Amino acid sequence: MSTFPTQAAPNSSTSMTPTFLLVGMPGLSAVPSWWTAPLITIYLLSVLGNSTILWVIAMEPTLHRPMYVFLFLLSVSDVGLATALMPTLLGLALADAHAVPASACLLQMFFVHVFSVMESSVLVAMAFDRALAICRPLHYPTLLTNDVVRKIGLSIVFRCVGLHLPLPFLLAHMPYCHPQVLTHSYCLHPDIARLACPGAWGAVYSFFVVLSAMGLDPLLIFCSYGLIGRVLQGLGSSEDRWKAGQTCAAHLSAVLLFYVPMILLALIDRLRMPIPLPAHTLLSYVHFLLPPLINPILYSVKMKEIREKILKRLQPRKVGCA
Repeated sequence: MSTFPTQAAPNSSTSMTPTFLLVGMPGLSAVPSWWTAPLITIYLLSVLGNSTILWVIAMEPTLHRPMYVFLFLLSVSDVGLATALMPTLLGLALADAHAVPASACLLQMFFVHVFSVMESSVLVAMAFDRALAICRPLHYPTLLTNDVVRKIGLSIVFRCVGLHLPLPFLLAHMPYCHPQVLTHSYCLHPDIARLACPGAWGAVYSFFVVLSAMGLDPLLIFCSYGLIGRVLQGLGSSEDRWKAGQTCAAHLSAVLLFYVPMILLALIDRLRMPIPLPAHTLLSYVHFLLPPLINPILYSVKMKEIREKILKRLQPRKVGCA
């Protein structure tokens, strides 16, 4: 088992101590080579896949349309999320470094949640895009113009940054009555907020941030797919339903990949289910690390236009003779 330092008693002072202690994957500190190689591989593949999507969409004028602009933002959030997680994950994997300076922990927390909420917001925008395309196909070009897409993109950025900018400052000045030992391998604001003394209003704001983003967004996506499902039922032939449904396949897969582990983690924490710590930790890794790895594959396989443009760009160009 991993031997990581713990604090035996609550802080004698109610202010934040200089360091937080992170929990790694139990048992993996004894075999760091096994733990490090998959982690670095997952990160490099995530960056490669998402960078390819970003490159193709940026270089192909035919892909400068709402659906692909939202896919571009999704890849930005995936790269940002995976990169924000790496410092503490690699520190645990390479050096078994459980102690993290409080300032670095709060900085990581900020970026992890900014990119996580950005991904959630983009998934909502993509659901809205699919609902408009299927439910109002004739009005789609006039409703979702480039100007509207730019405004949606700016709203997503302001939402992510605006919601989370106060959190590091609030958490840094909250009174703490519990040892600063976190239950994950990275810094998350619900994890930090639960260490605060009862009645700390910063913890209430932290709960509001989680509820306003991760609680509202799945509901909006569910409503969008409810509208899509009603329209698909009214289509005449099964072939038409299949073609319309295929346009949503990649997005729906990305939604399930992102939200199902998150909802399971929330239920486990809320209901205090007695599951082993390695299973709980592994589920959190799946929630944060698997979407950046799988999303580029999903969209490359399910979206013919993206796949064709990638293959076109990767083919060597023939040089004519002078």
